[in-house]
Amino acid sequence: MTDPYQVLGISSNASDEEVKAAYRKLVKKYHPDNYVNNPLADLATEKMKEINEAYNTVVTQRGGHGGGSSHSGYSNAGYSSSTSTGYAGASSSNFAHVRSMINAGQIGQAQSVLDAVPISQRDAEWHFLMGSVMYRKGWVNEAYINFQNACRQDPNNPEYKEALNRLSGQMNGFGGFGGGYNVSNQQQGGCTSCDICTGLMCADCLCGGFGGGGC
Repeated sequence: MTDPYQVLGISSNASDEEVKAAYRKLVKKYHPDNYVNNPLADLATEKMKEINEAYNTVVTQRGGHGGGSSHSGYSNAGYSSSTSTGYAGASSSNFAHVRSMINAGQIGQAQSVLDAVPISQRDAEWHFLMGSVMYRKGWVNEAYINFQNACRQDPNNPEYKEALNRLSGQMNGFGGFGGGYNVSNQQQGGCTSCDICTGLMCADCLCGGFGGGGC
């Protein structure tokens, strides 16, 4: 197995903040969005997977702490869902990190981490977070499908139900699926500092309320 610290370009004695900084630097450099229509796109994608796996390994080895996060490192503290199994042995810590990315507006980075999760390990939390990413990007239909899948896999989770109910109400307000109503401008303009579900609530205010359509 490749040394995760070597992949990140840091010493094993690096602080948690240095780990985070190295990870963010590499993500910025190798993010697939930078290689659209580029012959190096496939290599960049593979590099991103390697970087994500290395970072997840380091975070897991350090007990799930990514260094100075406002949500108790990358544990699941502060969120209503704690059922995620994560992937690659990362438990819920990896998905908590994705939540932090989404809440910080780092949507492309969050999607890259989620895309690297094997299909067999895409649980309810994965679908909820991917739905949140799709929503922030304005892809409402894809967000709705992922929220539905999250509810199917974990029907008793109130966070997933609330997200699906709110998005369903918004879509009904705009005539159903409507070919993919784009909410990205509203979301980015008014809710960049909101958490995931509060982001949907912000859009509700702009869209004139919500209702119906839950799990």
